Parts: sequence; C-alpha cells; structure tokens
Amino acid sequence: MTNWVKDINDMHAKYGVHDWVEANKDNVEMMQKFLEFRLQFLEEELNETRAAAIYDRNAPEIVDGLIDLCVVAIGTMDAFGVDAHEAWNRVHAANMAKEVGVKESRPNPLGLPDLVKPAGWKAPEHYDNTGNLTDAV
Repeated sequence: MTNWVKDINDMHAKYGVHDWVEANKDNVEMMQKFLEFRLQFLEEELNETRAAAIYDRNAPEIVDGLIDLCVVAIGTMDAFGVDAHEAWNRVHAANMAKEVGVKESRPNPLGLPDLVKPAGWKAPEHYDNTGNLTDAV
C-alpha cells in the first residue's frame, strides 16, 4: 500500500524542502511567506482542476488536479512538521461522529445527505500538532 505522507516526505527530502524550512524556521517573515506561497499553490491547483472540469471537460486532467491538491496539502503539512496521519485520524473520527441530516446553511441541490454535527459533537483539536506553523502565523 502506498503511503502518501511518506512519499511526499521523501520528495521534500530529495528536493531540499526540509533543509530550507530548517534554515528559515526562526525567520517569521520567511515562514509567513512560505505559508502564503503554499496556500497560493493550493489555489492554483484548485483553479486548474476547476478549469479541467468546467471548461475543458478533461477527466484525466481532473484526476491529475485532484492528486496535485492532495500533494500540495499533505506537502504543506509535511514541510511545516505537522503529523498528517494524526491530523487525518482526528478529522476522520470527528467526521464519523456526525449524523445524516440537512445543513440549512449550505444549499444541497443534489439531494445527497449532509453530515451535521449532533448535540455534543466535538471538533477535532490540533493544538498539539501544528509543527512549525506557529512560526508562520
């Protein structure tokens, strides 16, 4: 089975991302710029994927774009030292604790069930798993 988090960590090691972050982790301005760069990268990939779906109607490019979004998102966590496996587990557990219902704040023209937060639902907490993001905010 492929481990996406490890694959991206290996890629970052190969191309010096970890070294760059280590050299700049104490420079708040650089870390802020790096985070903004990564967020813009996600936005660029999302826009390309949207264009492939809406304008080009190109299924292979949609698949490529969706994977690129995963690579950049997981890569951002990796670069900042966030344990992506732990973050995933926490979010997944919180999502699985939701119930099927109707979310009034979001239109749902497809008739698919919404996931809603039942009474007592708890959001995932990541306070102890932010890596170097604290150096960028």
